Amino acid sequence: MAFYDKVALHVTRGVRWDSDHVVLFNDEIKDIAAEIVRCNALDKVMIGLDYFDASINRLSAWVTGQRSVQKALLQALLTPHEKLAKLQDEGNFTLLMAEQERIKDLPFAAVWEEYLKRQGNEREYYPQIRKYEIEELGKR
Repeated sequence: MAFYDKVALHVTRGVRWDSDHVVLFNDEIKDIAAEIVRCNALDKVMIGLDYFDASINRLSAWVTGQRSVQKALLQALLTPHEKLAKLQDEGNFTLLMAEQERIKDLPFAAVWEEYLKRQGNEREYYPQIRKYEIEELGKR
């Protein structure tokens, strides 16, 4: 961000034996989202997702990846980064550690559920994917 107004970020997951590239809600994605939020760069980072997986439905892979990144960004936005940075700058590492542990218990899932509800989306998307597979992909 020191050299460019915008940055394109290609988010993927390394190829593993069980699947290819589908972005999951894991520590790496949470760390990326936290860094974007901490740097106040939500409007500066253009996030592109990789969602190919030869062994599963691509639409499901796409939705899973998209929701994973959305959840990671939401979790980062709910984290009191300014308070944590202040504690670190003050050298109050004991309270910093305690606060970081307390944050892990915050009701992130409840906020995610409300977000989905307000967007008119279901939490469980697989039934819709399965219906699409049967009705549309089955024609191919």
